[in-house]
Amino acid sequence: MFSTSSSTNSIDVYSFVSPSAYDTAWLAMIPDPEQRDCPMFKGCLDWVLDNQRDEGFWGEDQYNIDTLPTSLACMLVLKTWNVGDKNINLGLEFIHANMEMLLIKVKQDGYPRWFSIVFPGMVELSQAKGLENVFPDELKAEVLEVFFHRQRILDMEELVDKYNYPPLLSYLEALPSTYDIDQEDIVMHLNESDGSLFQSPSATACAYMSTGNQKCMDCLVSLVRRCGHGVPSIYPMDEELIKLCMVNQIQRLGLSEHFNEEIEKTLSEVYRMYEKQESPLTKVELVPAKIYKDALAFRLLRMQGYNVTPWTFCWFLLHADVVAHIEENFEVFTSAMYNVYRATDLMFSGEYEHEEARSFSRKLLEKSRSTLGNINDNIVMLPNFQRLIEHELALPWIARLSHLDHRKWIEENKVHSLWIGKASFYRLSCLQNDKLMQLAVENYEFRQSIYRNELEELKRWSKEWGLSEMGFEREKTTYCYFAIAASTSLPHNSPVRMLVAKSAILITVADDFYDMEGSLNELQHLTDAVLRWDGKGLSGHSKIIFNALDHFVRDIAEKHLHLQGSDITNGLQDIWRETFVSGLTETTWSKSGYIPSINEYLEMGMKSIATHTIVLPALFFMSSTLSPELLKPAQYKSITKLLMVVARLLNDIQSYQKEQEDGKMNLVLLNLKENPHVDIESSITFVKEILDEKKKELLEYILMDGFNDLPKPCKHLHLSCLKVFQMFF
Repeated sequence: MFSTSSSTNSIDVYSFVSPSAYDTAWLAMIPDPEQRDCPMFKGCLDWVLDNQRDEGFWGEDQYNIDTLPTSLACMLVLKTWNVGDKNINLGLEFIHANMEMLLIKVKQDGYPRWFSIVFPGMVELSQAKGLENVFPDELKAEVLEVFFHRQRILDMEELVDKYNYPPLLSYLEALPSTYDIDQEDIVMHLNESDGSLFQSPSATACAYMSTGNQKCMDCLVSLVRRCGHGVPSIYPMDEELIKLCMVNQIQRLGLSEHFNEEIEKTLSEVYRMYEKQESPLTKVELVPAKIYKDALAFRLLRMQGYNVTPWTFCWFLLHADVVAHIEENFEVFTSAMYNVYRATDLMFSGEYEHEEARSFSRKLLEKSRSTLGNINDNIVMLPNFQRLIEHELALPWIARLSHLDHRKWIEENKVHSLWIGKASFYRLSCLQNDKLMQLAVENYEFRQSIYRNELEELKRWSKEWGLSEMGFEREKTTYCYFAIAASTSLPHNSPVRMLVAKSAILITVADDFYDMEGSLNELQHLTDAVLRWDGKGLSGHSKIIFNALDHFVRDIAEKHLHLQGSDITNGLQDIWRETFVSGLTETTWSKSGYIPSINEYLEMGMKSIATHTIVLPALFFMSSTLSPELLKPAQYKSITKLLMVVARLLNDIQSYQKEQEDGKMNLVLLNLKENPHVDIESSITFVKEILDEKKKELLEYILMDGFNDLPKPCKHLHLSCLKVFQMFF
């Protein structure tokens, strides 16, 4: 999928980032040493002429403030070479029509540092070049206010200091003529290996025009050779970060299934680099980028099953000076902390550094929400960032369903920003990202069409067996199907989805019958029938439930026998027997007033919550290597037992009030009984602590190899079930 060289058959990683009209204009500004009246990079000048938007601006989005300095830079270069008069006039019309709106917007949000430096610089250069009426007279006060902000920055900051990145010198082309810069200062800060000035094509172009340094020219020639005539906002790039961003984009758009091989190859390369990494500490001005990249890599690698330690991204917690710097400059670290917070979703038992990182990042994200307009962030800045942060903090990842997350990401990514650059946003290439977006929309709609058909089939099944006509149960067909369809990414695995949905429907109907409708005598008869697996003598609701269950189990067993050649009938019946017996036991306890011990309750509650009844039969249609022994209670794997416990505890924390009114027991109430000195809040906290620990253990069993021999899709079905229960409760 990705390549570091344009000479290979793979897509060059640079093609995933959109060209920057601002930086391209500055390369076009350089005169040819042999013919001073001609541009050195004529192709860049032609690119500027050819890439003005119909509305008159240059850039990606007319409603972003970066269109102002970008459009001015493009008009400036056209004026320099006395070409494109029509383009200049159209650009001025756009600025006159939109500058007030854009300046009001930036004033309301707060003047970003980059805008306060670059915009005044482009205004001054444009006027010096003879561009008249750059802005309407009535906006003079607003423009002067931006100039005032620039002066404050120039007064407060050194040319290169450790507190601001990118430093003032990286804005070389935009600094005022009164700001005296020695050529030695410029040359001293050129990158020794690549010749760039802080990886900024525009600053490097200006550095060459100021110094004639050959290393600068070599860098610019290499840039044009690599990227063509429309150049990106940064060169050389951190190509590994671009690859990680693309993997993240693909996964969040719901397209992983189409790029499994490419994703695995990319992440295996990243993992090899992380294994070689020695000291994570870096220059303080590069810390935001380092944390962002490390946290993103950690999450992607851990989700893929790689054995990575949290210290690969939590390392900053070990350095008090870095922590203090982050707290003092929290706006700069907002997108880095967003990634840190997301990385801590994947917390395993005993990873206390994860706890600290989650608390720290959440605190800073909450603080940033009220000041997002002031963000001076040179790292990845996502579109609609405030909404994304609010969504992340309000709804845990573990309670979000994949299909809905994919839709939200598609809707939120109409603007394809990757991160904020010096004078504009670094964006995904329109060509590449539009293809991804089109594929994502088509993929989503394809799934929706499958889901609609399956839901109609499921409704017919429920009606055929009388399950939807019983009159007392919760409406179950749609929400049971919604849960499985929205929580997994298995568009072609219809048998598994239908099996899980039918299991959930039967469990819900039976649970309501045992809880609300059936007499103890009826429930005993139904349970006995299930134990015998013989429905003779049943009537009414009991008969409907047993007949539907019997047909369902026989249908599963026959399909498995046909596909895999082994008979799992007895195992399927046993698992349903266990479920019905546990339901009867709990109902009997409730009606008789019996109070079980905590251990008694948990042993029965794990079974009655019936997650294993939903998950285990489905696994046999996801892998051909599973033994029928897996369906025997004594052979349940730890991953399944943990899922059973977690689902029960999730239920108990949310339902204790209702169950107390109904005369039932759950763990919160039992803990109160056994510890009369504690109050209800303390008891809830006690259960939550157990739940949190069990969830971490379960997540480790799901994501990491070595804990069990289940294939990855089987483990991920456990994760889907966990997320559904977390979402419902």
